Amino acid sequence: MSESEDTAVDTPLVTPELLANIGRQDQPRREVVTRRDIKKYAISTGTTIPRYLSGDEAPPMFHVPLFWDVVGMDELSADGVSIDKLLPKFPLEKAMAGGLDITYHKPILPGDWLTATRTLTDIYEKRGRSGPLIFYEVVMEVRDDAGELVVTEKTTRILR
Repeated sequence: MSESEDTAVDTPLVTPELLANIGRQDQPRREVVTRRDIKKYAISTGTTIPRYLSGDEAPPMFHVPLFWDVVGMDELSADGVSIDKLLPKFPLEKAMAGGLDITYHKPILPGDWLTATRTLTDIYEKRGRSGPLIFYEVVMEVRDDAGELVVTEKTTRILR
């Protein structure tokens, strides 16, 4: 079987209506970075690097919980994940991690005001061993108040 046959899907689940959501952005979110939050994150993740433990610089992945929604239990999906209002309703609902690509453009420091903007950048379909799969990609750009790019994060999720 050729690669194109392997990824072909008999009855497409990704419709033009779903594809019309590509390019959709959520509202920018602005957060301040504090020395205390950096220290708490460093301790909770078990780092031993002094500049992180002192709160002088944020460790890798610090930006992720900084921009997570804080929601009530009634706003979680059946598998305990916050319902992402950026995403359209997909015909498949069981989510799996598909990949995370993070580029750090500059350090995150205490006192930084950061703004994150998330964009749905792609939706596509493939056939897996157990049937059709839908992939979607969301890119988050984090910028400082000078407009400089601090972090770029591309998340890929797989729905089955």
